[in-house]
Amino acid sequence: MQSALSQKAQELDHQDPLSAYRSQFHFPKAPNGSDAIYLCSNSLGLQPKTTKKQINEVLDDWGSLGVKGHFQAKHDWVSYHENLTKATANIVGAKNHEVVVMNTLTVNLHLMMISFYRPRGNRNKIIIESGAFPSDIYAVTSQIRFHGLDPDECLIQLKPRAGESILRSEDIKSQIDKYGSQTALIMFGNTNYLTGQYFDMKQITQWGHEHGCMVGFDCAHGAGNQDLQLHDTGCDFAVWCNYKYLCSGPGSLAGAFVHERHADDHDIPRLEGWWGTKKETRFLMKDKFEPMYGVEAWQLSCPTVLSMASIWASLRIYDEVGIKALRQKSILLTGYLEELMDEIQGDTVTVITPRDPAQRGCQLSIQVKHADKSLFYALSEKGIISDWREPNIIRIAPSPMYNSFDDVFRFAETLKSCLS
Repeated sequence: MQSALSQKAQELDHQDPLSAYRSQFHFPKAPNGSDAIYLCSNSLGLQPKTTKKQINEVLDDWGSLGVKGHFQAKHDWVSYHENLTKATANIVGAKNHEVVVMNTLTVNLHLMMISFYRPRGNRNKIIIESGAFPSDIYAVTSQIRFHGLDPDECLIQLKPRAGESILRSEDIKSQIDKYGSQTALIMFGNTNYLTGQYFDMKQITQWGHEHGCMVGFDCAHGAGNQDLQLHDTGCDFAVWCNYKYLCSGPGSLAGAFVHERHADDHDIPRLEGWWGTKKETRFLMKDKFEPMYGVEAWQLSCPTVLSMASIWASLRIYDEVGIKALRQKSILLTGYLEELMDEIQGDTVTVITPRDPAQRGCQLSIQVKHADKSLFYALSEKGIISDWREPNIIRIAPSPMYNSFDDVFRFAETLKSCLS
């Protein structure tokens, strides 16, 4: 069986139309000096080989032009963020005026909740999935407190059924039906960081809007991983980071989406800064804020150009490939990983991520019975870069942009050897 699966990996790699893109990324080295098997894009994507050149262009302009670079750089800094708009919109499935790159993920989440979490009377609750990324929990909890409310009363965390790891769609609906009239905001991570479960954003948005709720999503584990189609979901807002599947560098600037139905709403509350005012009059230094059309009105400060340079280098590659092609390969790649996990005998290994490809991205969360972190260290010593979550979960995320089917096969063989 091993030889058949190994042969399948070789055949799939030979047929892979994206295989050439692997050479456009730097790979860390394993302890033996060879390229590591990198399966951790759900934490940090690899560096494109063009990133250094893109950043150096900005550094060179800064060195030779100084402040004049704002208007005279090869790609002027004043409008630098606009270079990222079209590719970002293509990747997340939005219109250009619905997306912007700015700030970092949780900062953007707070900015969106200032606008879209507006508790009034008995409608004061936030619904979120249980086991959401801690930063999301901290953010929504602090927003509830900011409004003088009690998180114990106003935060509803939807939990899987006893003995199950993922939320059932019918249970999400039943809780929205139960609490909808009391809920101001539904805020899910569109792909759960721990289980890898992908939630049906369009359906959740529809259920929420039927009850008069605002609906938003943290797409940190979805952007560059799933074909999000944010505009078509109808959600009110979304936020994401660019450093995971979109390979834009550690702590790089994040993204935000606001649906176009809010694009020209001057009554919506928001925190404001000078980069959100109309660019035609921005440098006239008026006292009165004149919001730009669309999500750019939520901008606060001038572009963080060095970080944007790194993002642009990556987005060029992702826009060239396209999210649909990435998703097609991802379904095959993750399916092959699942097949390999199924071949491990006994009940030692359990994949807690949904088996339905429509309910997951490229991550599989693998629960290993009786394991501790020594398993993670053993894999690392053998050149596997993955992610460990207590008490016994290994998160494996093969990126369709640069991972091969052989990477996945070699991981499975290494895991088996460590378990034995």
